[in-house]
Amino acid sequence: MSLAEQIIQHHDLAISQLDALSFAVPVTTVYNPLRYARRSWEHYLRTYGESSKEVLFMGMNPGPWGMAQTGIPFGEVETVRSWLHLNAPIGRPVGEHPKRPILGMECPRSEVSGRRLWGLFAEEFGTAERFFQRHLVINYCPLVFMAETGRNITPDKLPKGERSPLFEICDSLLETVVDVYQPRVVVGVGAFARSRLEQALGARDTPAPRIVQILHPSPASPAANRGWASQARAQLQEAEVW
Repeated sequence: MSLAEQIIQHHDLAISQLDALSFAVPVTTVYNPLRYARRSWEHYLRTYGESSKEVLFMGMNPGPWGMAQTGIPFGEVETVRSWLHLNAPIGRPVGEHPKRPILGMECPRSEVSGRRLWGLFAEEFGTAERFFQRHLVINYCPLVFMAETGRNITPDKLPKGERSPLFEICDSLLETVVDVYQPRVVVGVGAFARSRLEQALGARDTPAPRIVQILHPSPASPAANRGWASQARAQLQEAEVW
């Protein structure tokens, strides 16, 4: 079985476990792009995830204008289309929120975090093929959480009773991804990602990859709005990732 097929198979189990979870107000809508954007996500893995990786970059969960639309981690639409050269059909989620429609590759909004992250990789490596020879980008949690207003709710803001079963599933999935790709370094994109990496991988008996953190590229972070790419590149060079 190929590496991508192994990842897909393990995600199928996680998807069924995630379906059994319930979330209370303020969460009123939950999207799972691994269901309605499955063809795009699988295309990403089969195109770029069929070899072992030296470095994994891990984000928190899908952004409303990124992976929620395209099924690809940090998947800003124009980047997916023009740099990753992926354009699989995207379906629609059950119970679609009227203020957060899924328009797929026709979405006119640009996810700043994804544009910044993939933009750094494009500057550093030129082509997607060169980047993916050694790297892969994943997300810790595949779900998108929204309030009644359409406001995005990140997993760390969920109450403990909802976080714990969610994190248990996501930790197990993360361990599987690491076992399949055997990276020497896993880069947490932001503090939350690093904390989950340390929690999931720190207590294992098997040798764990080195865990590194870079500044999250979100425009909600004042620091990220002051030359995010140069800061992230410096962090990766200082950690001897690049």
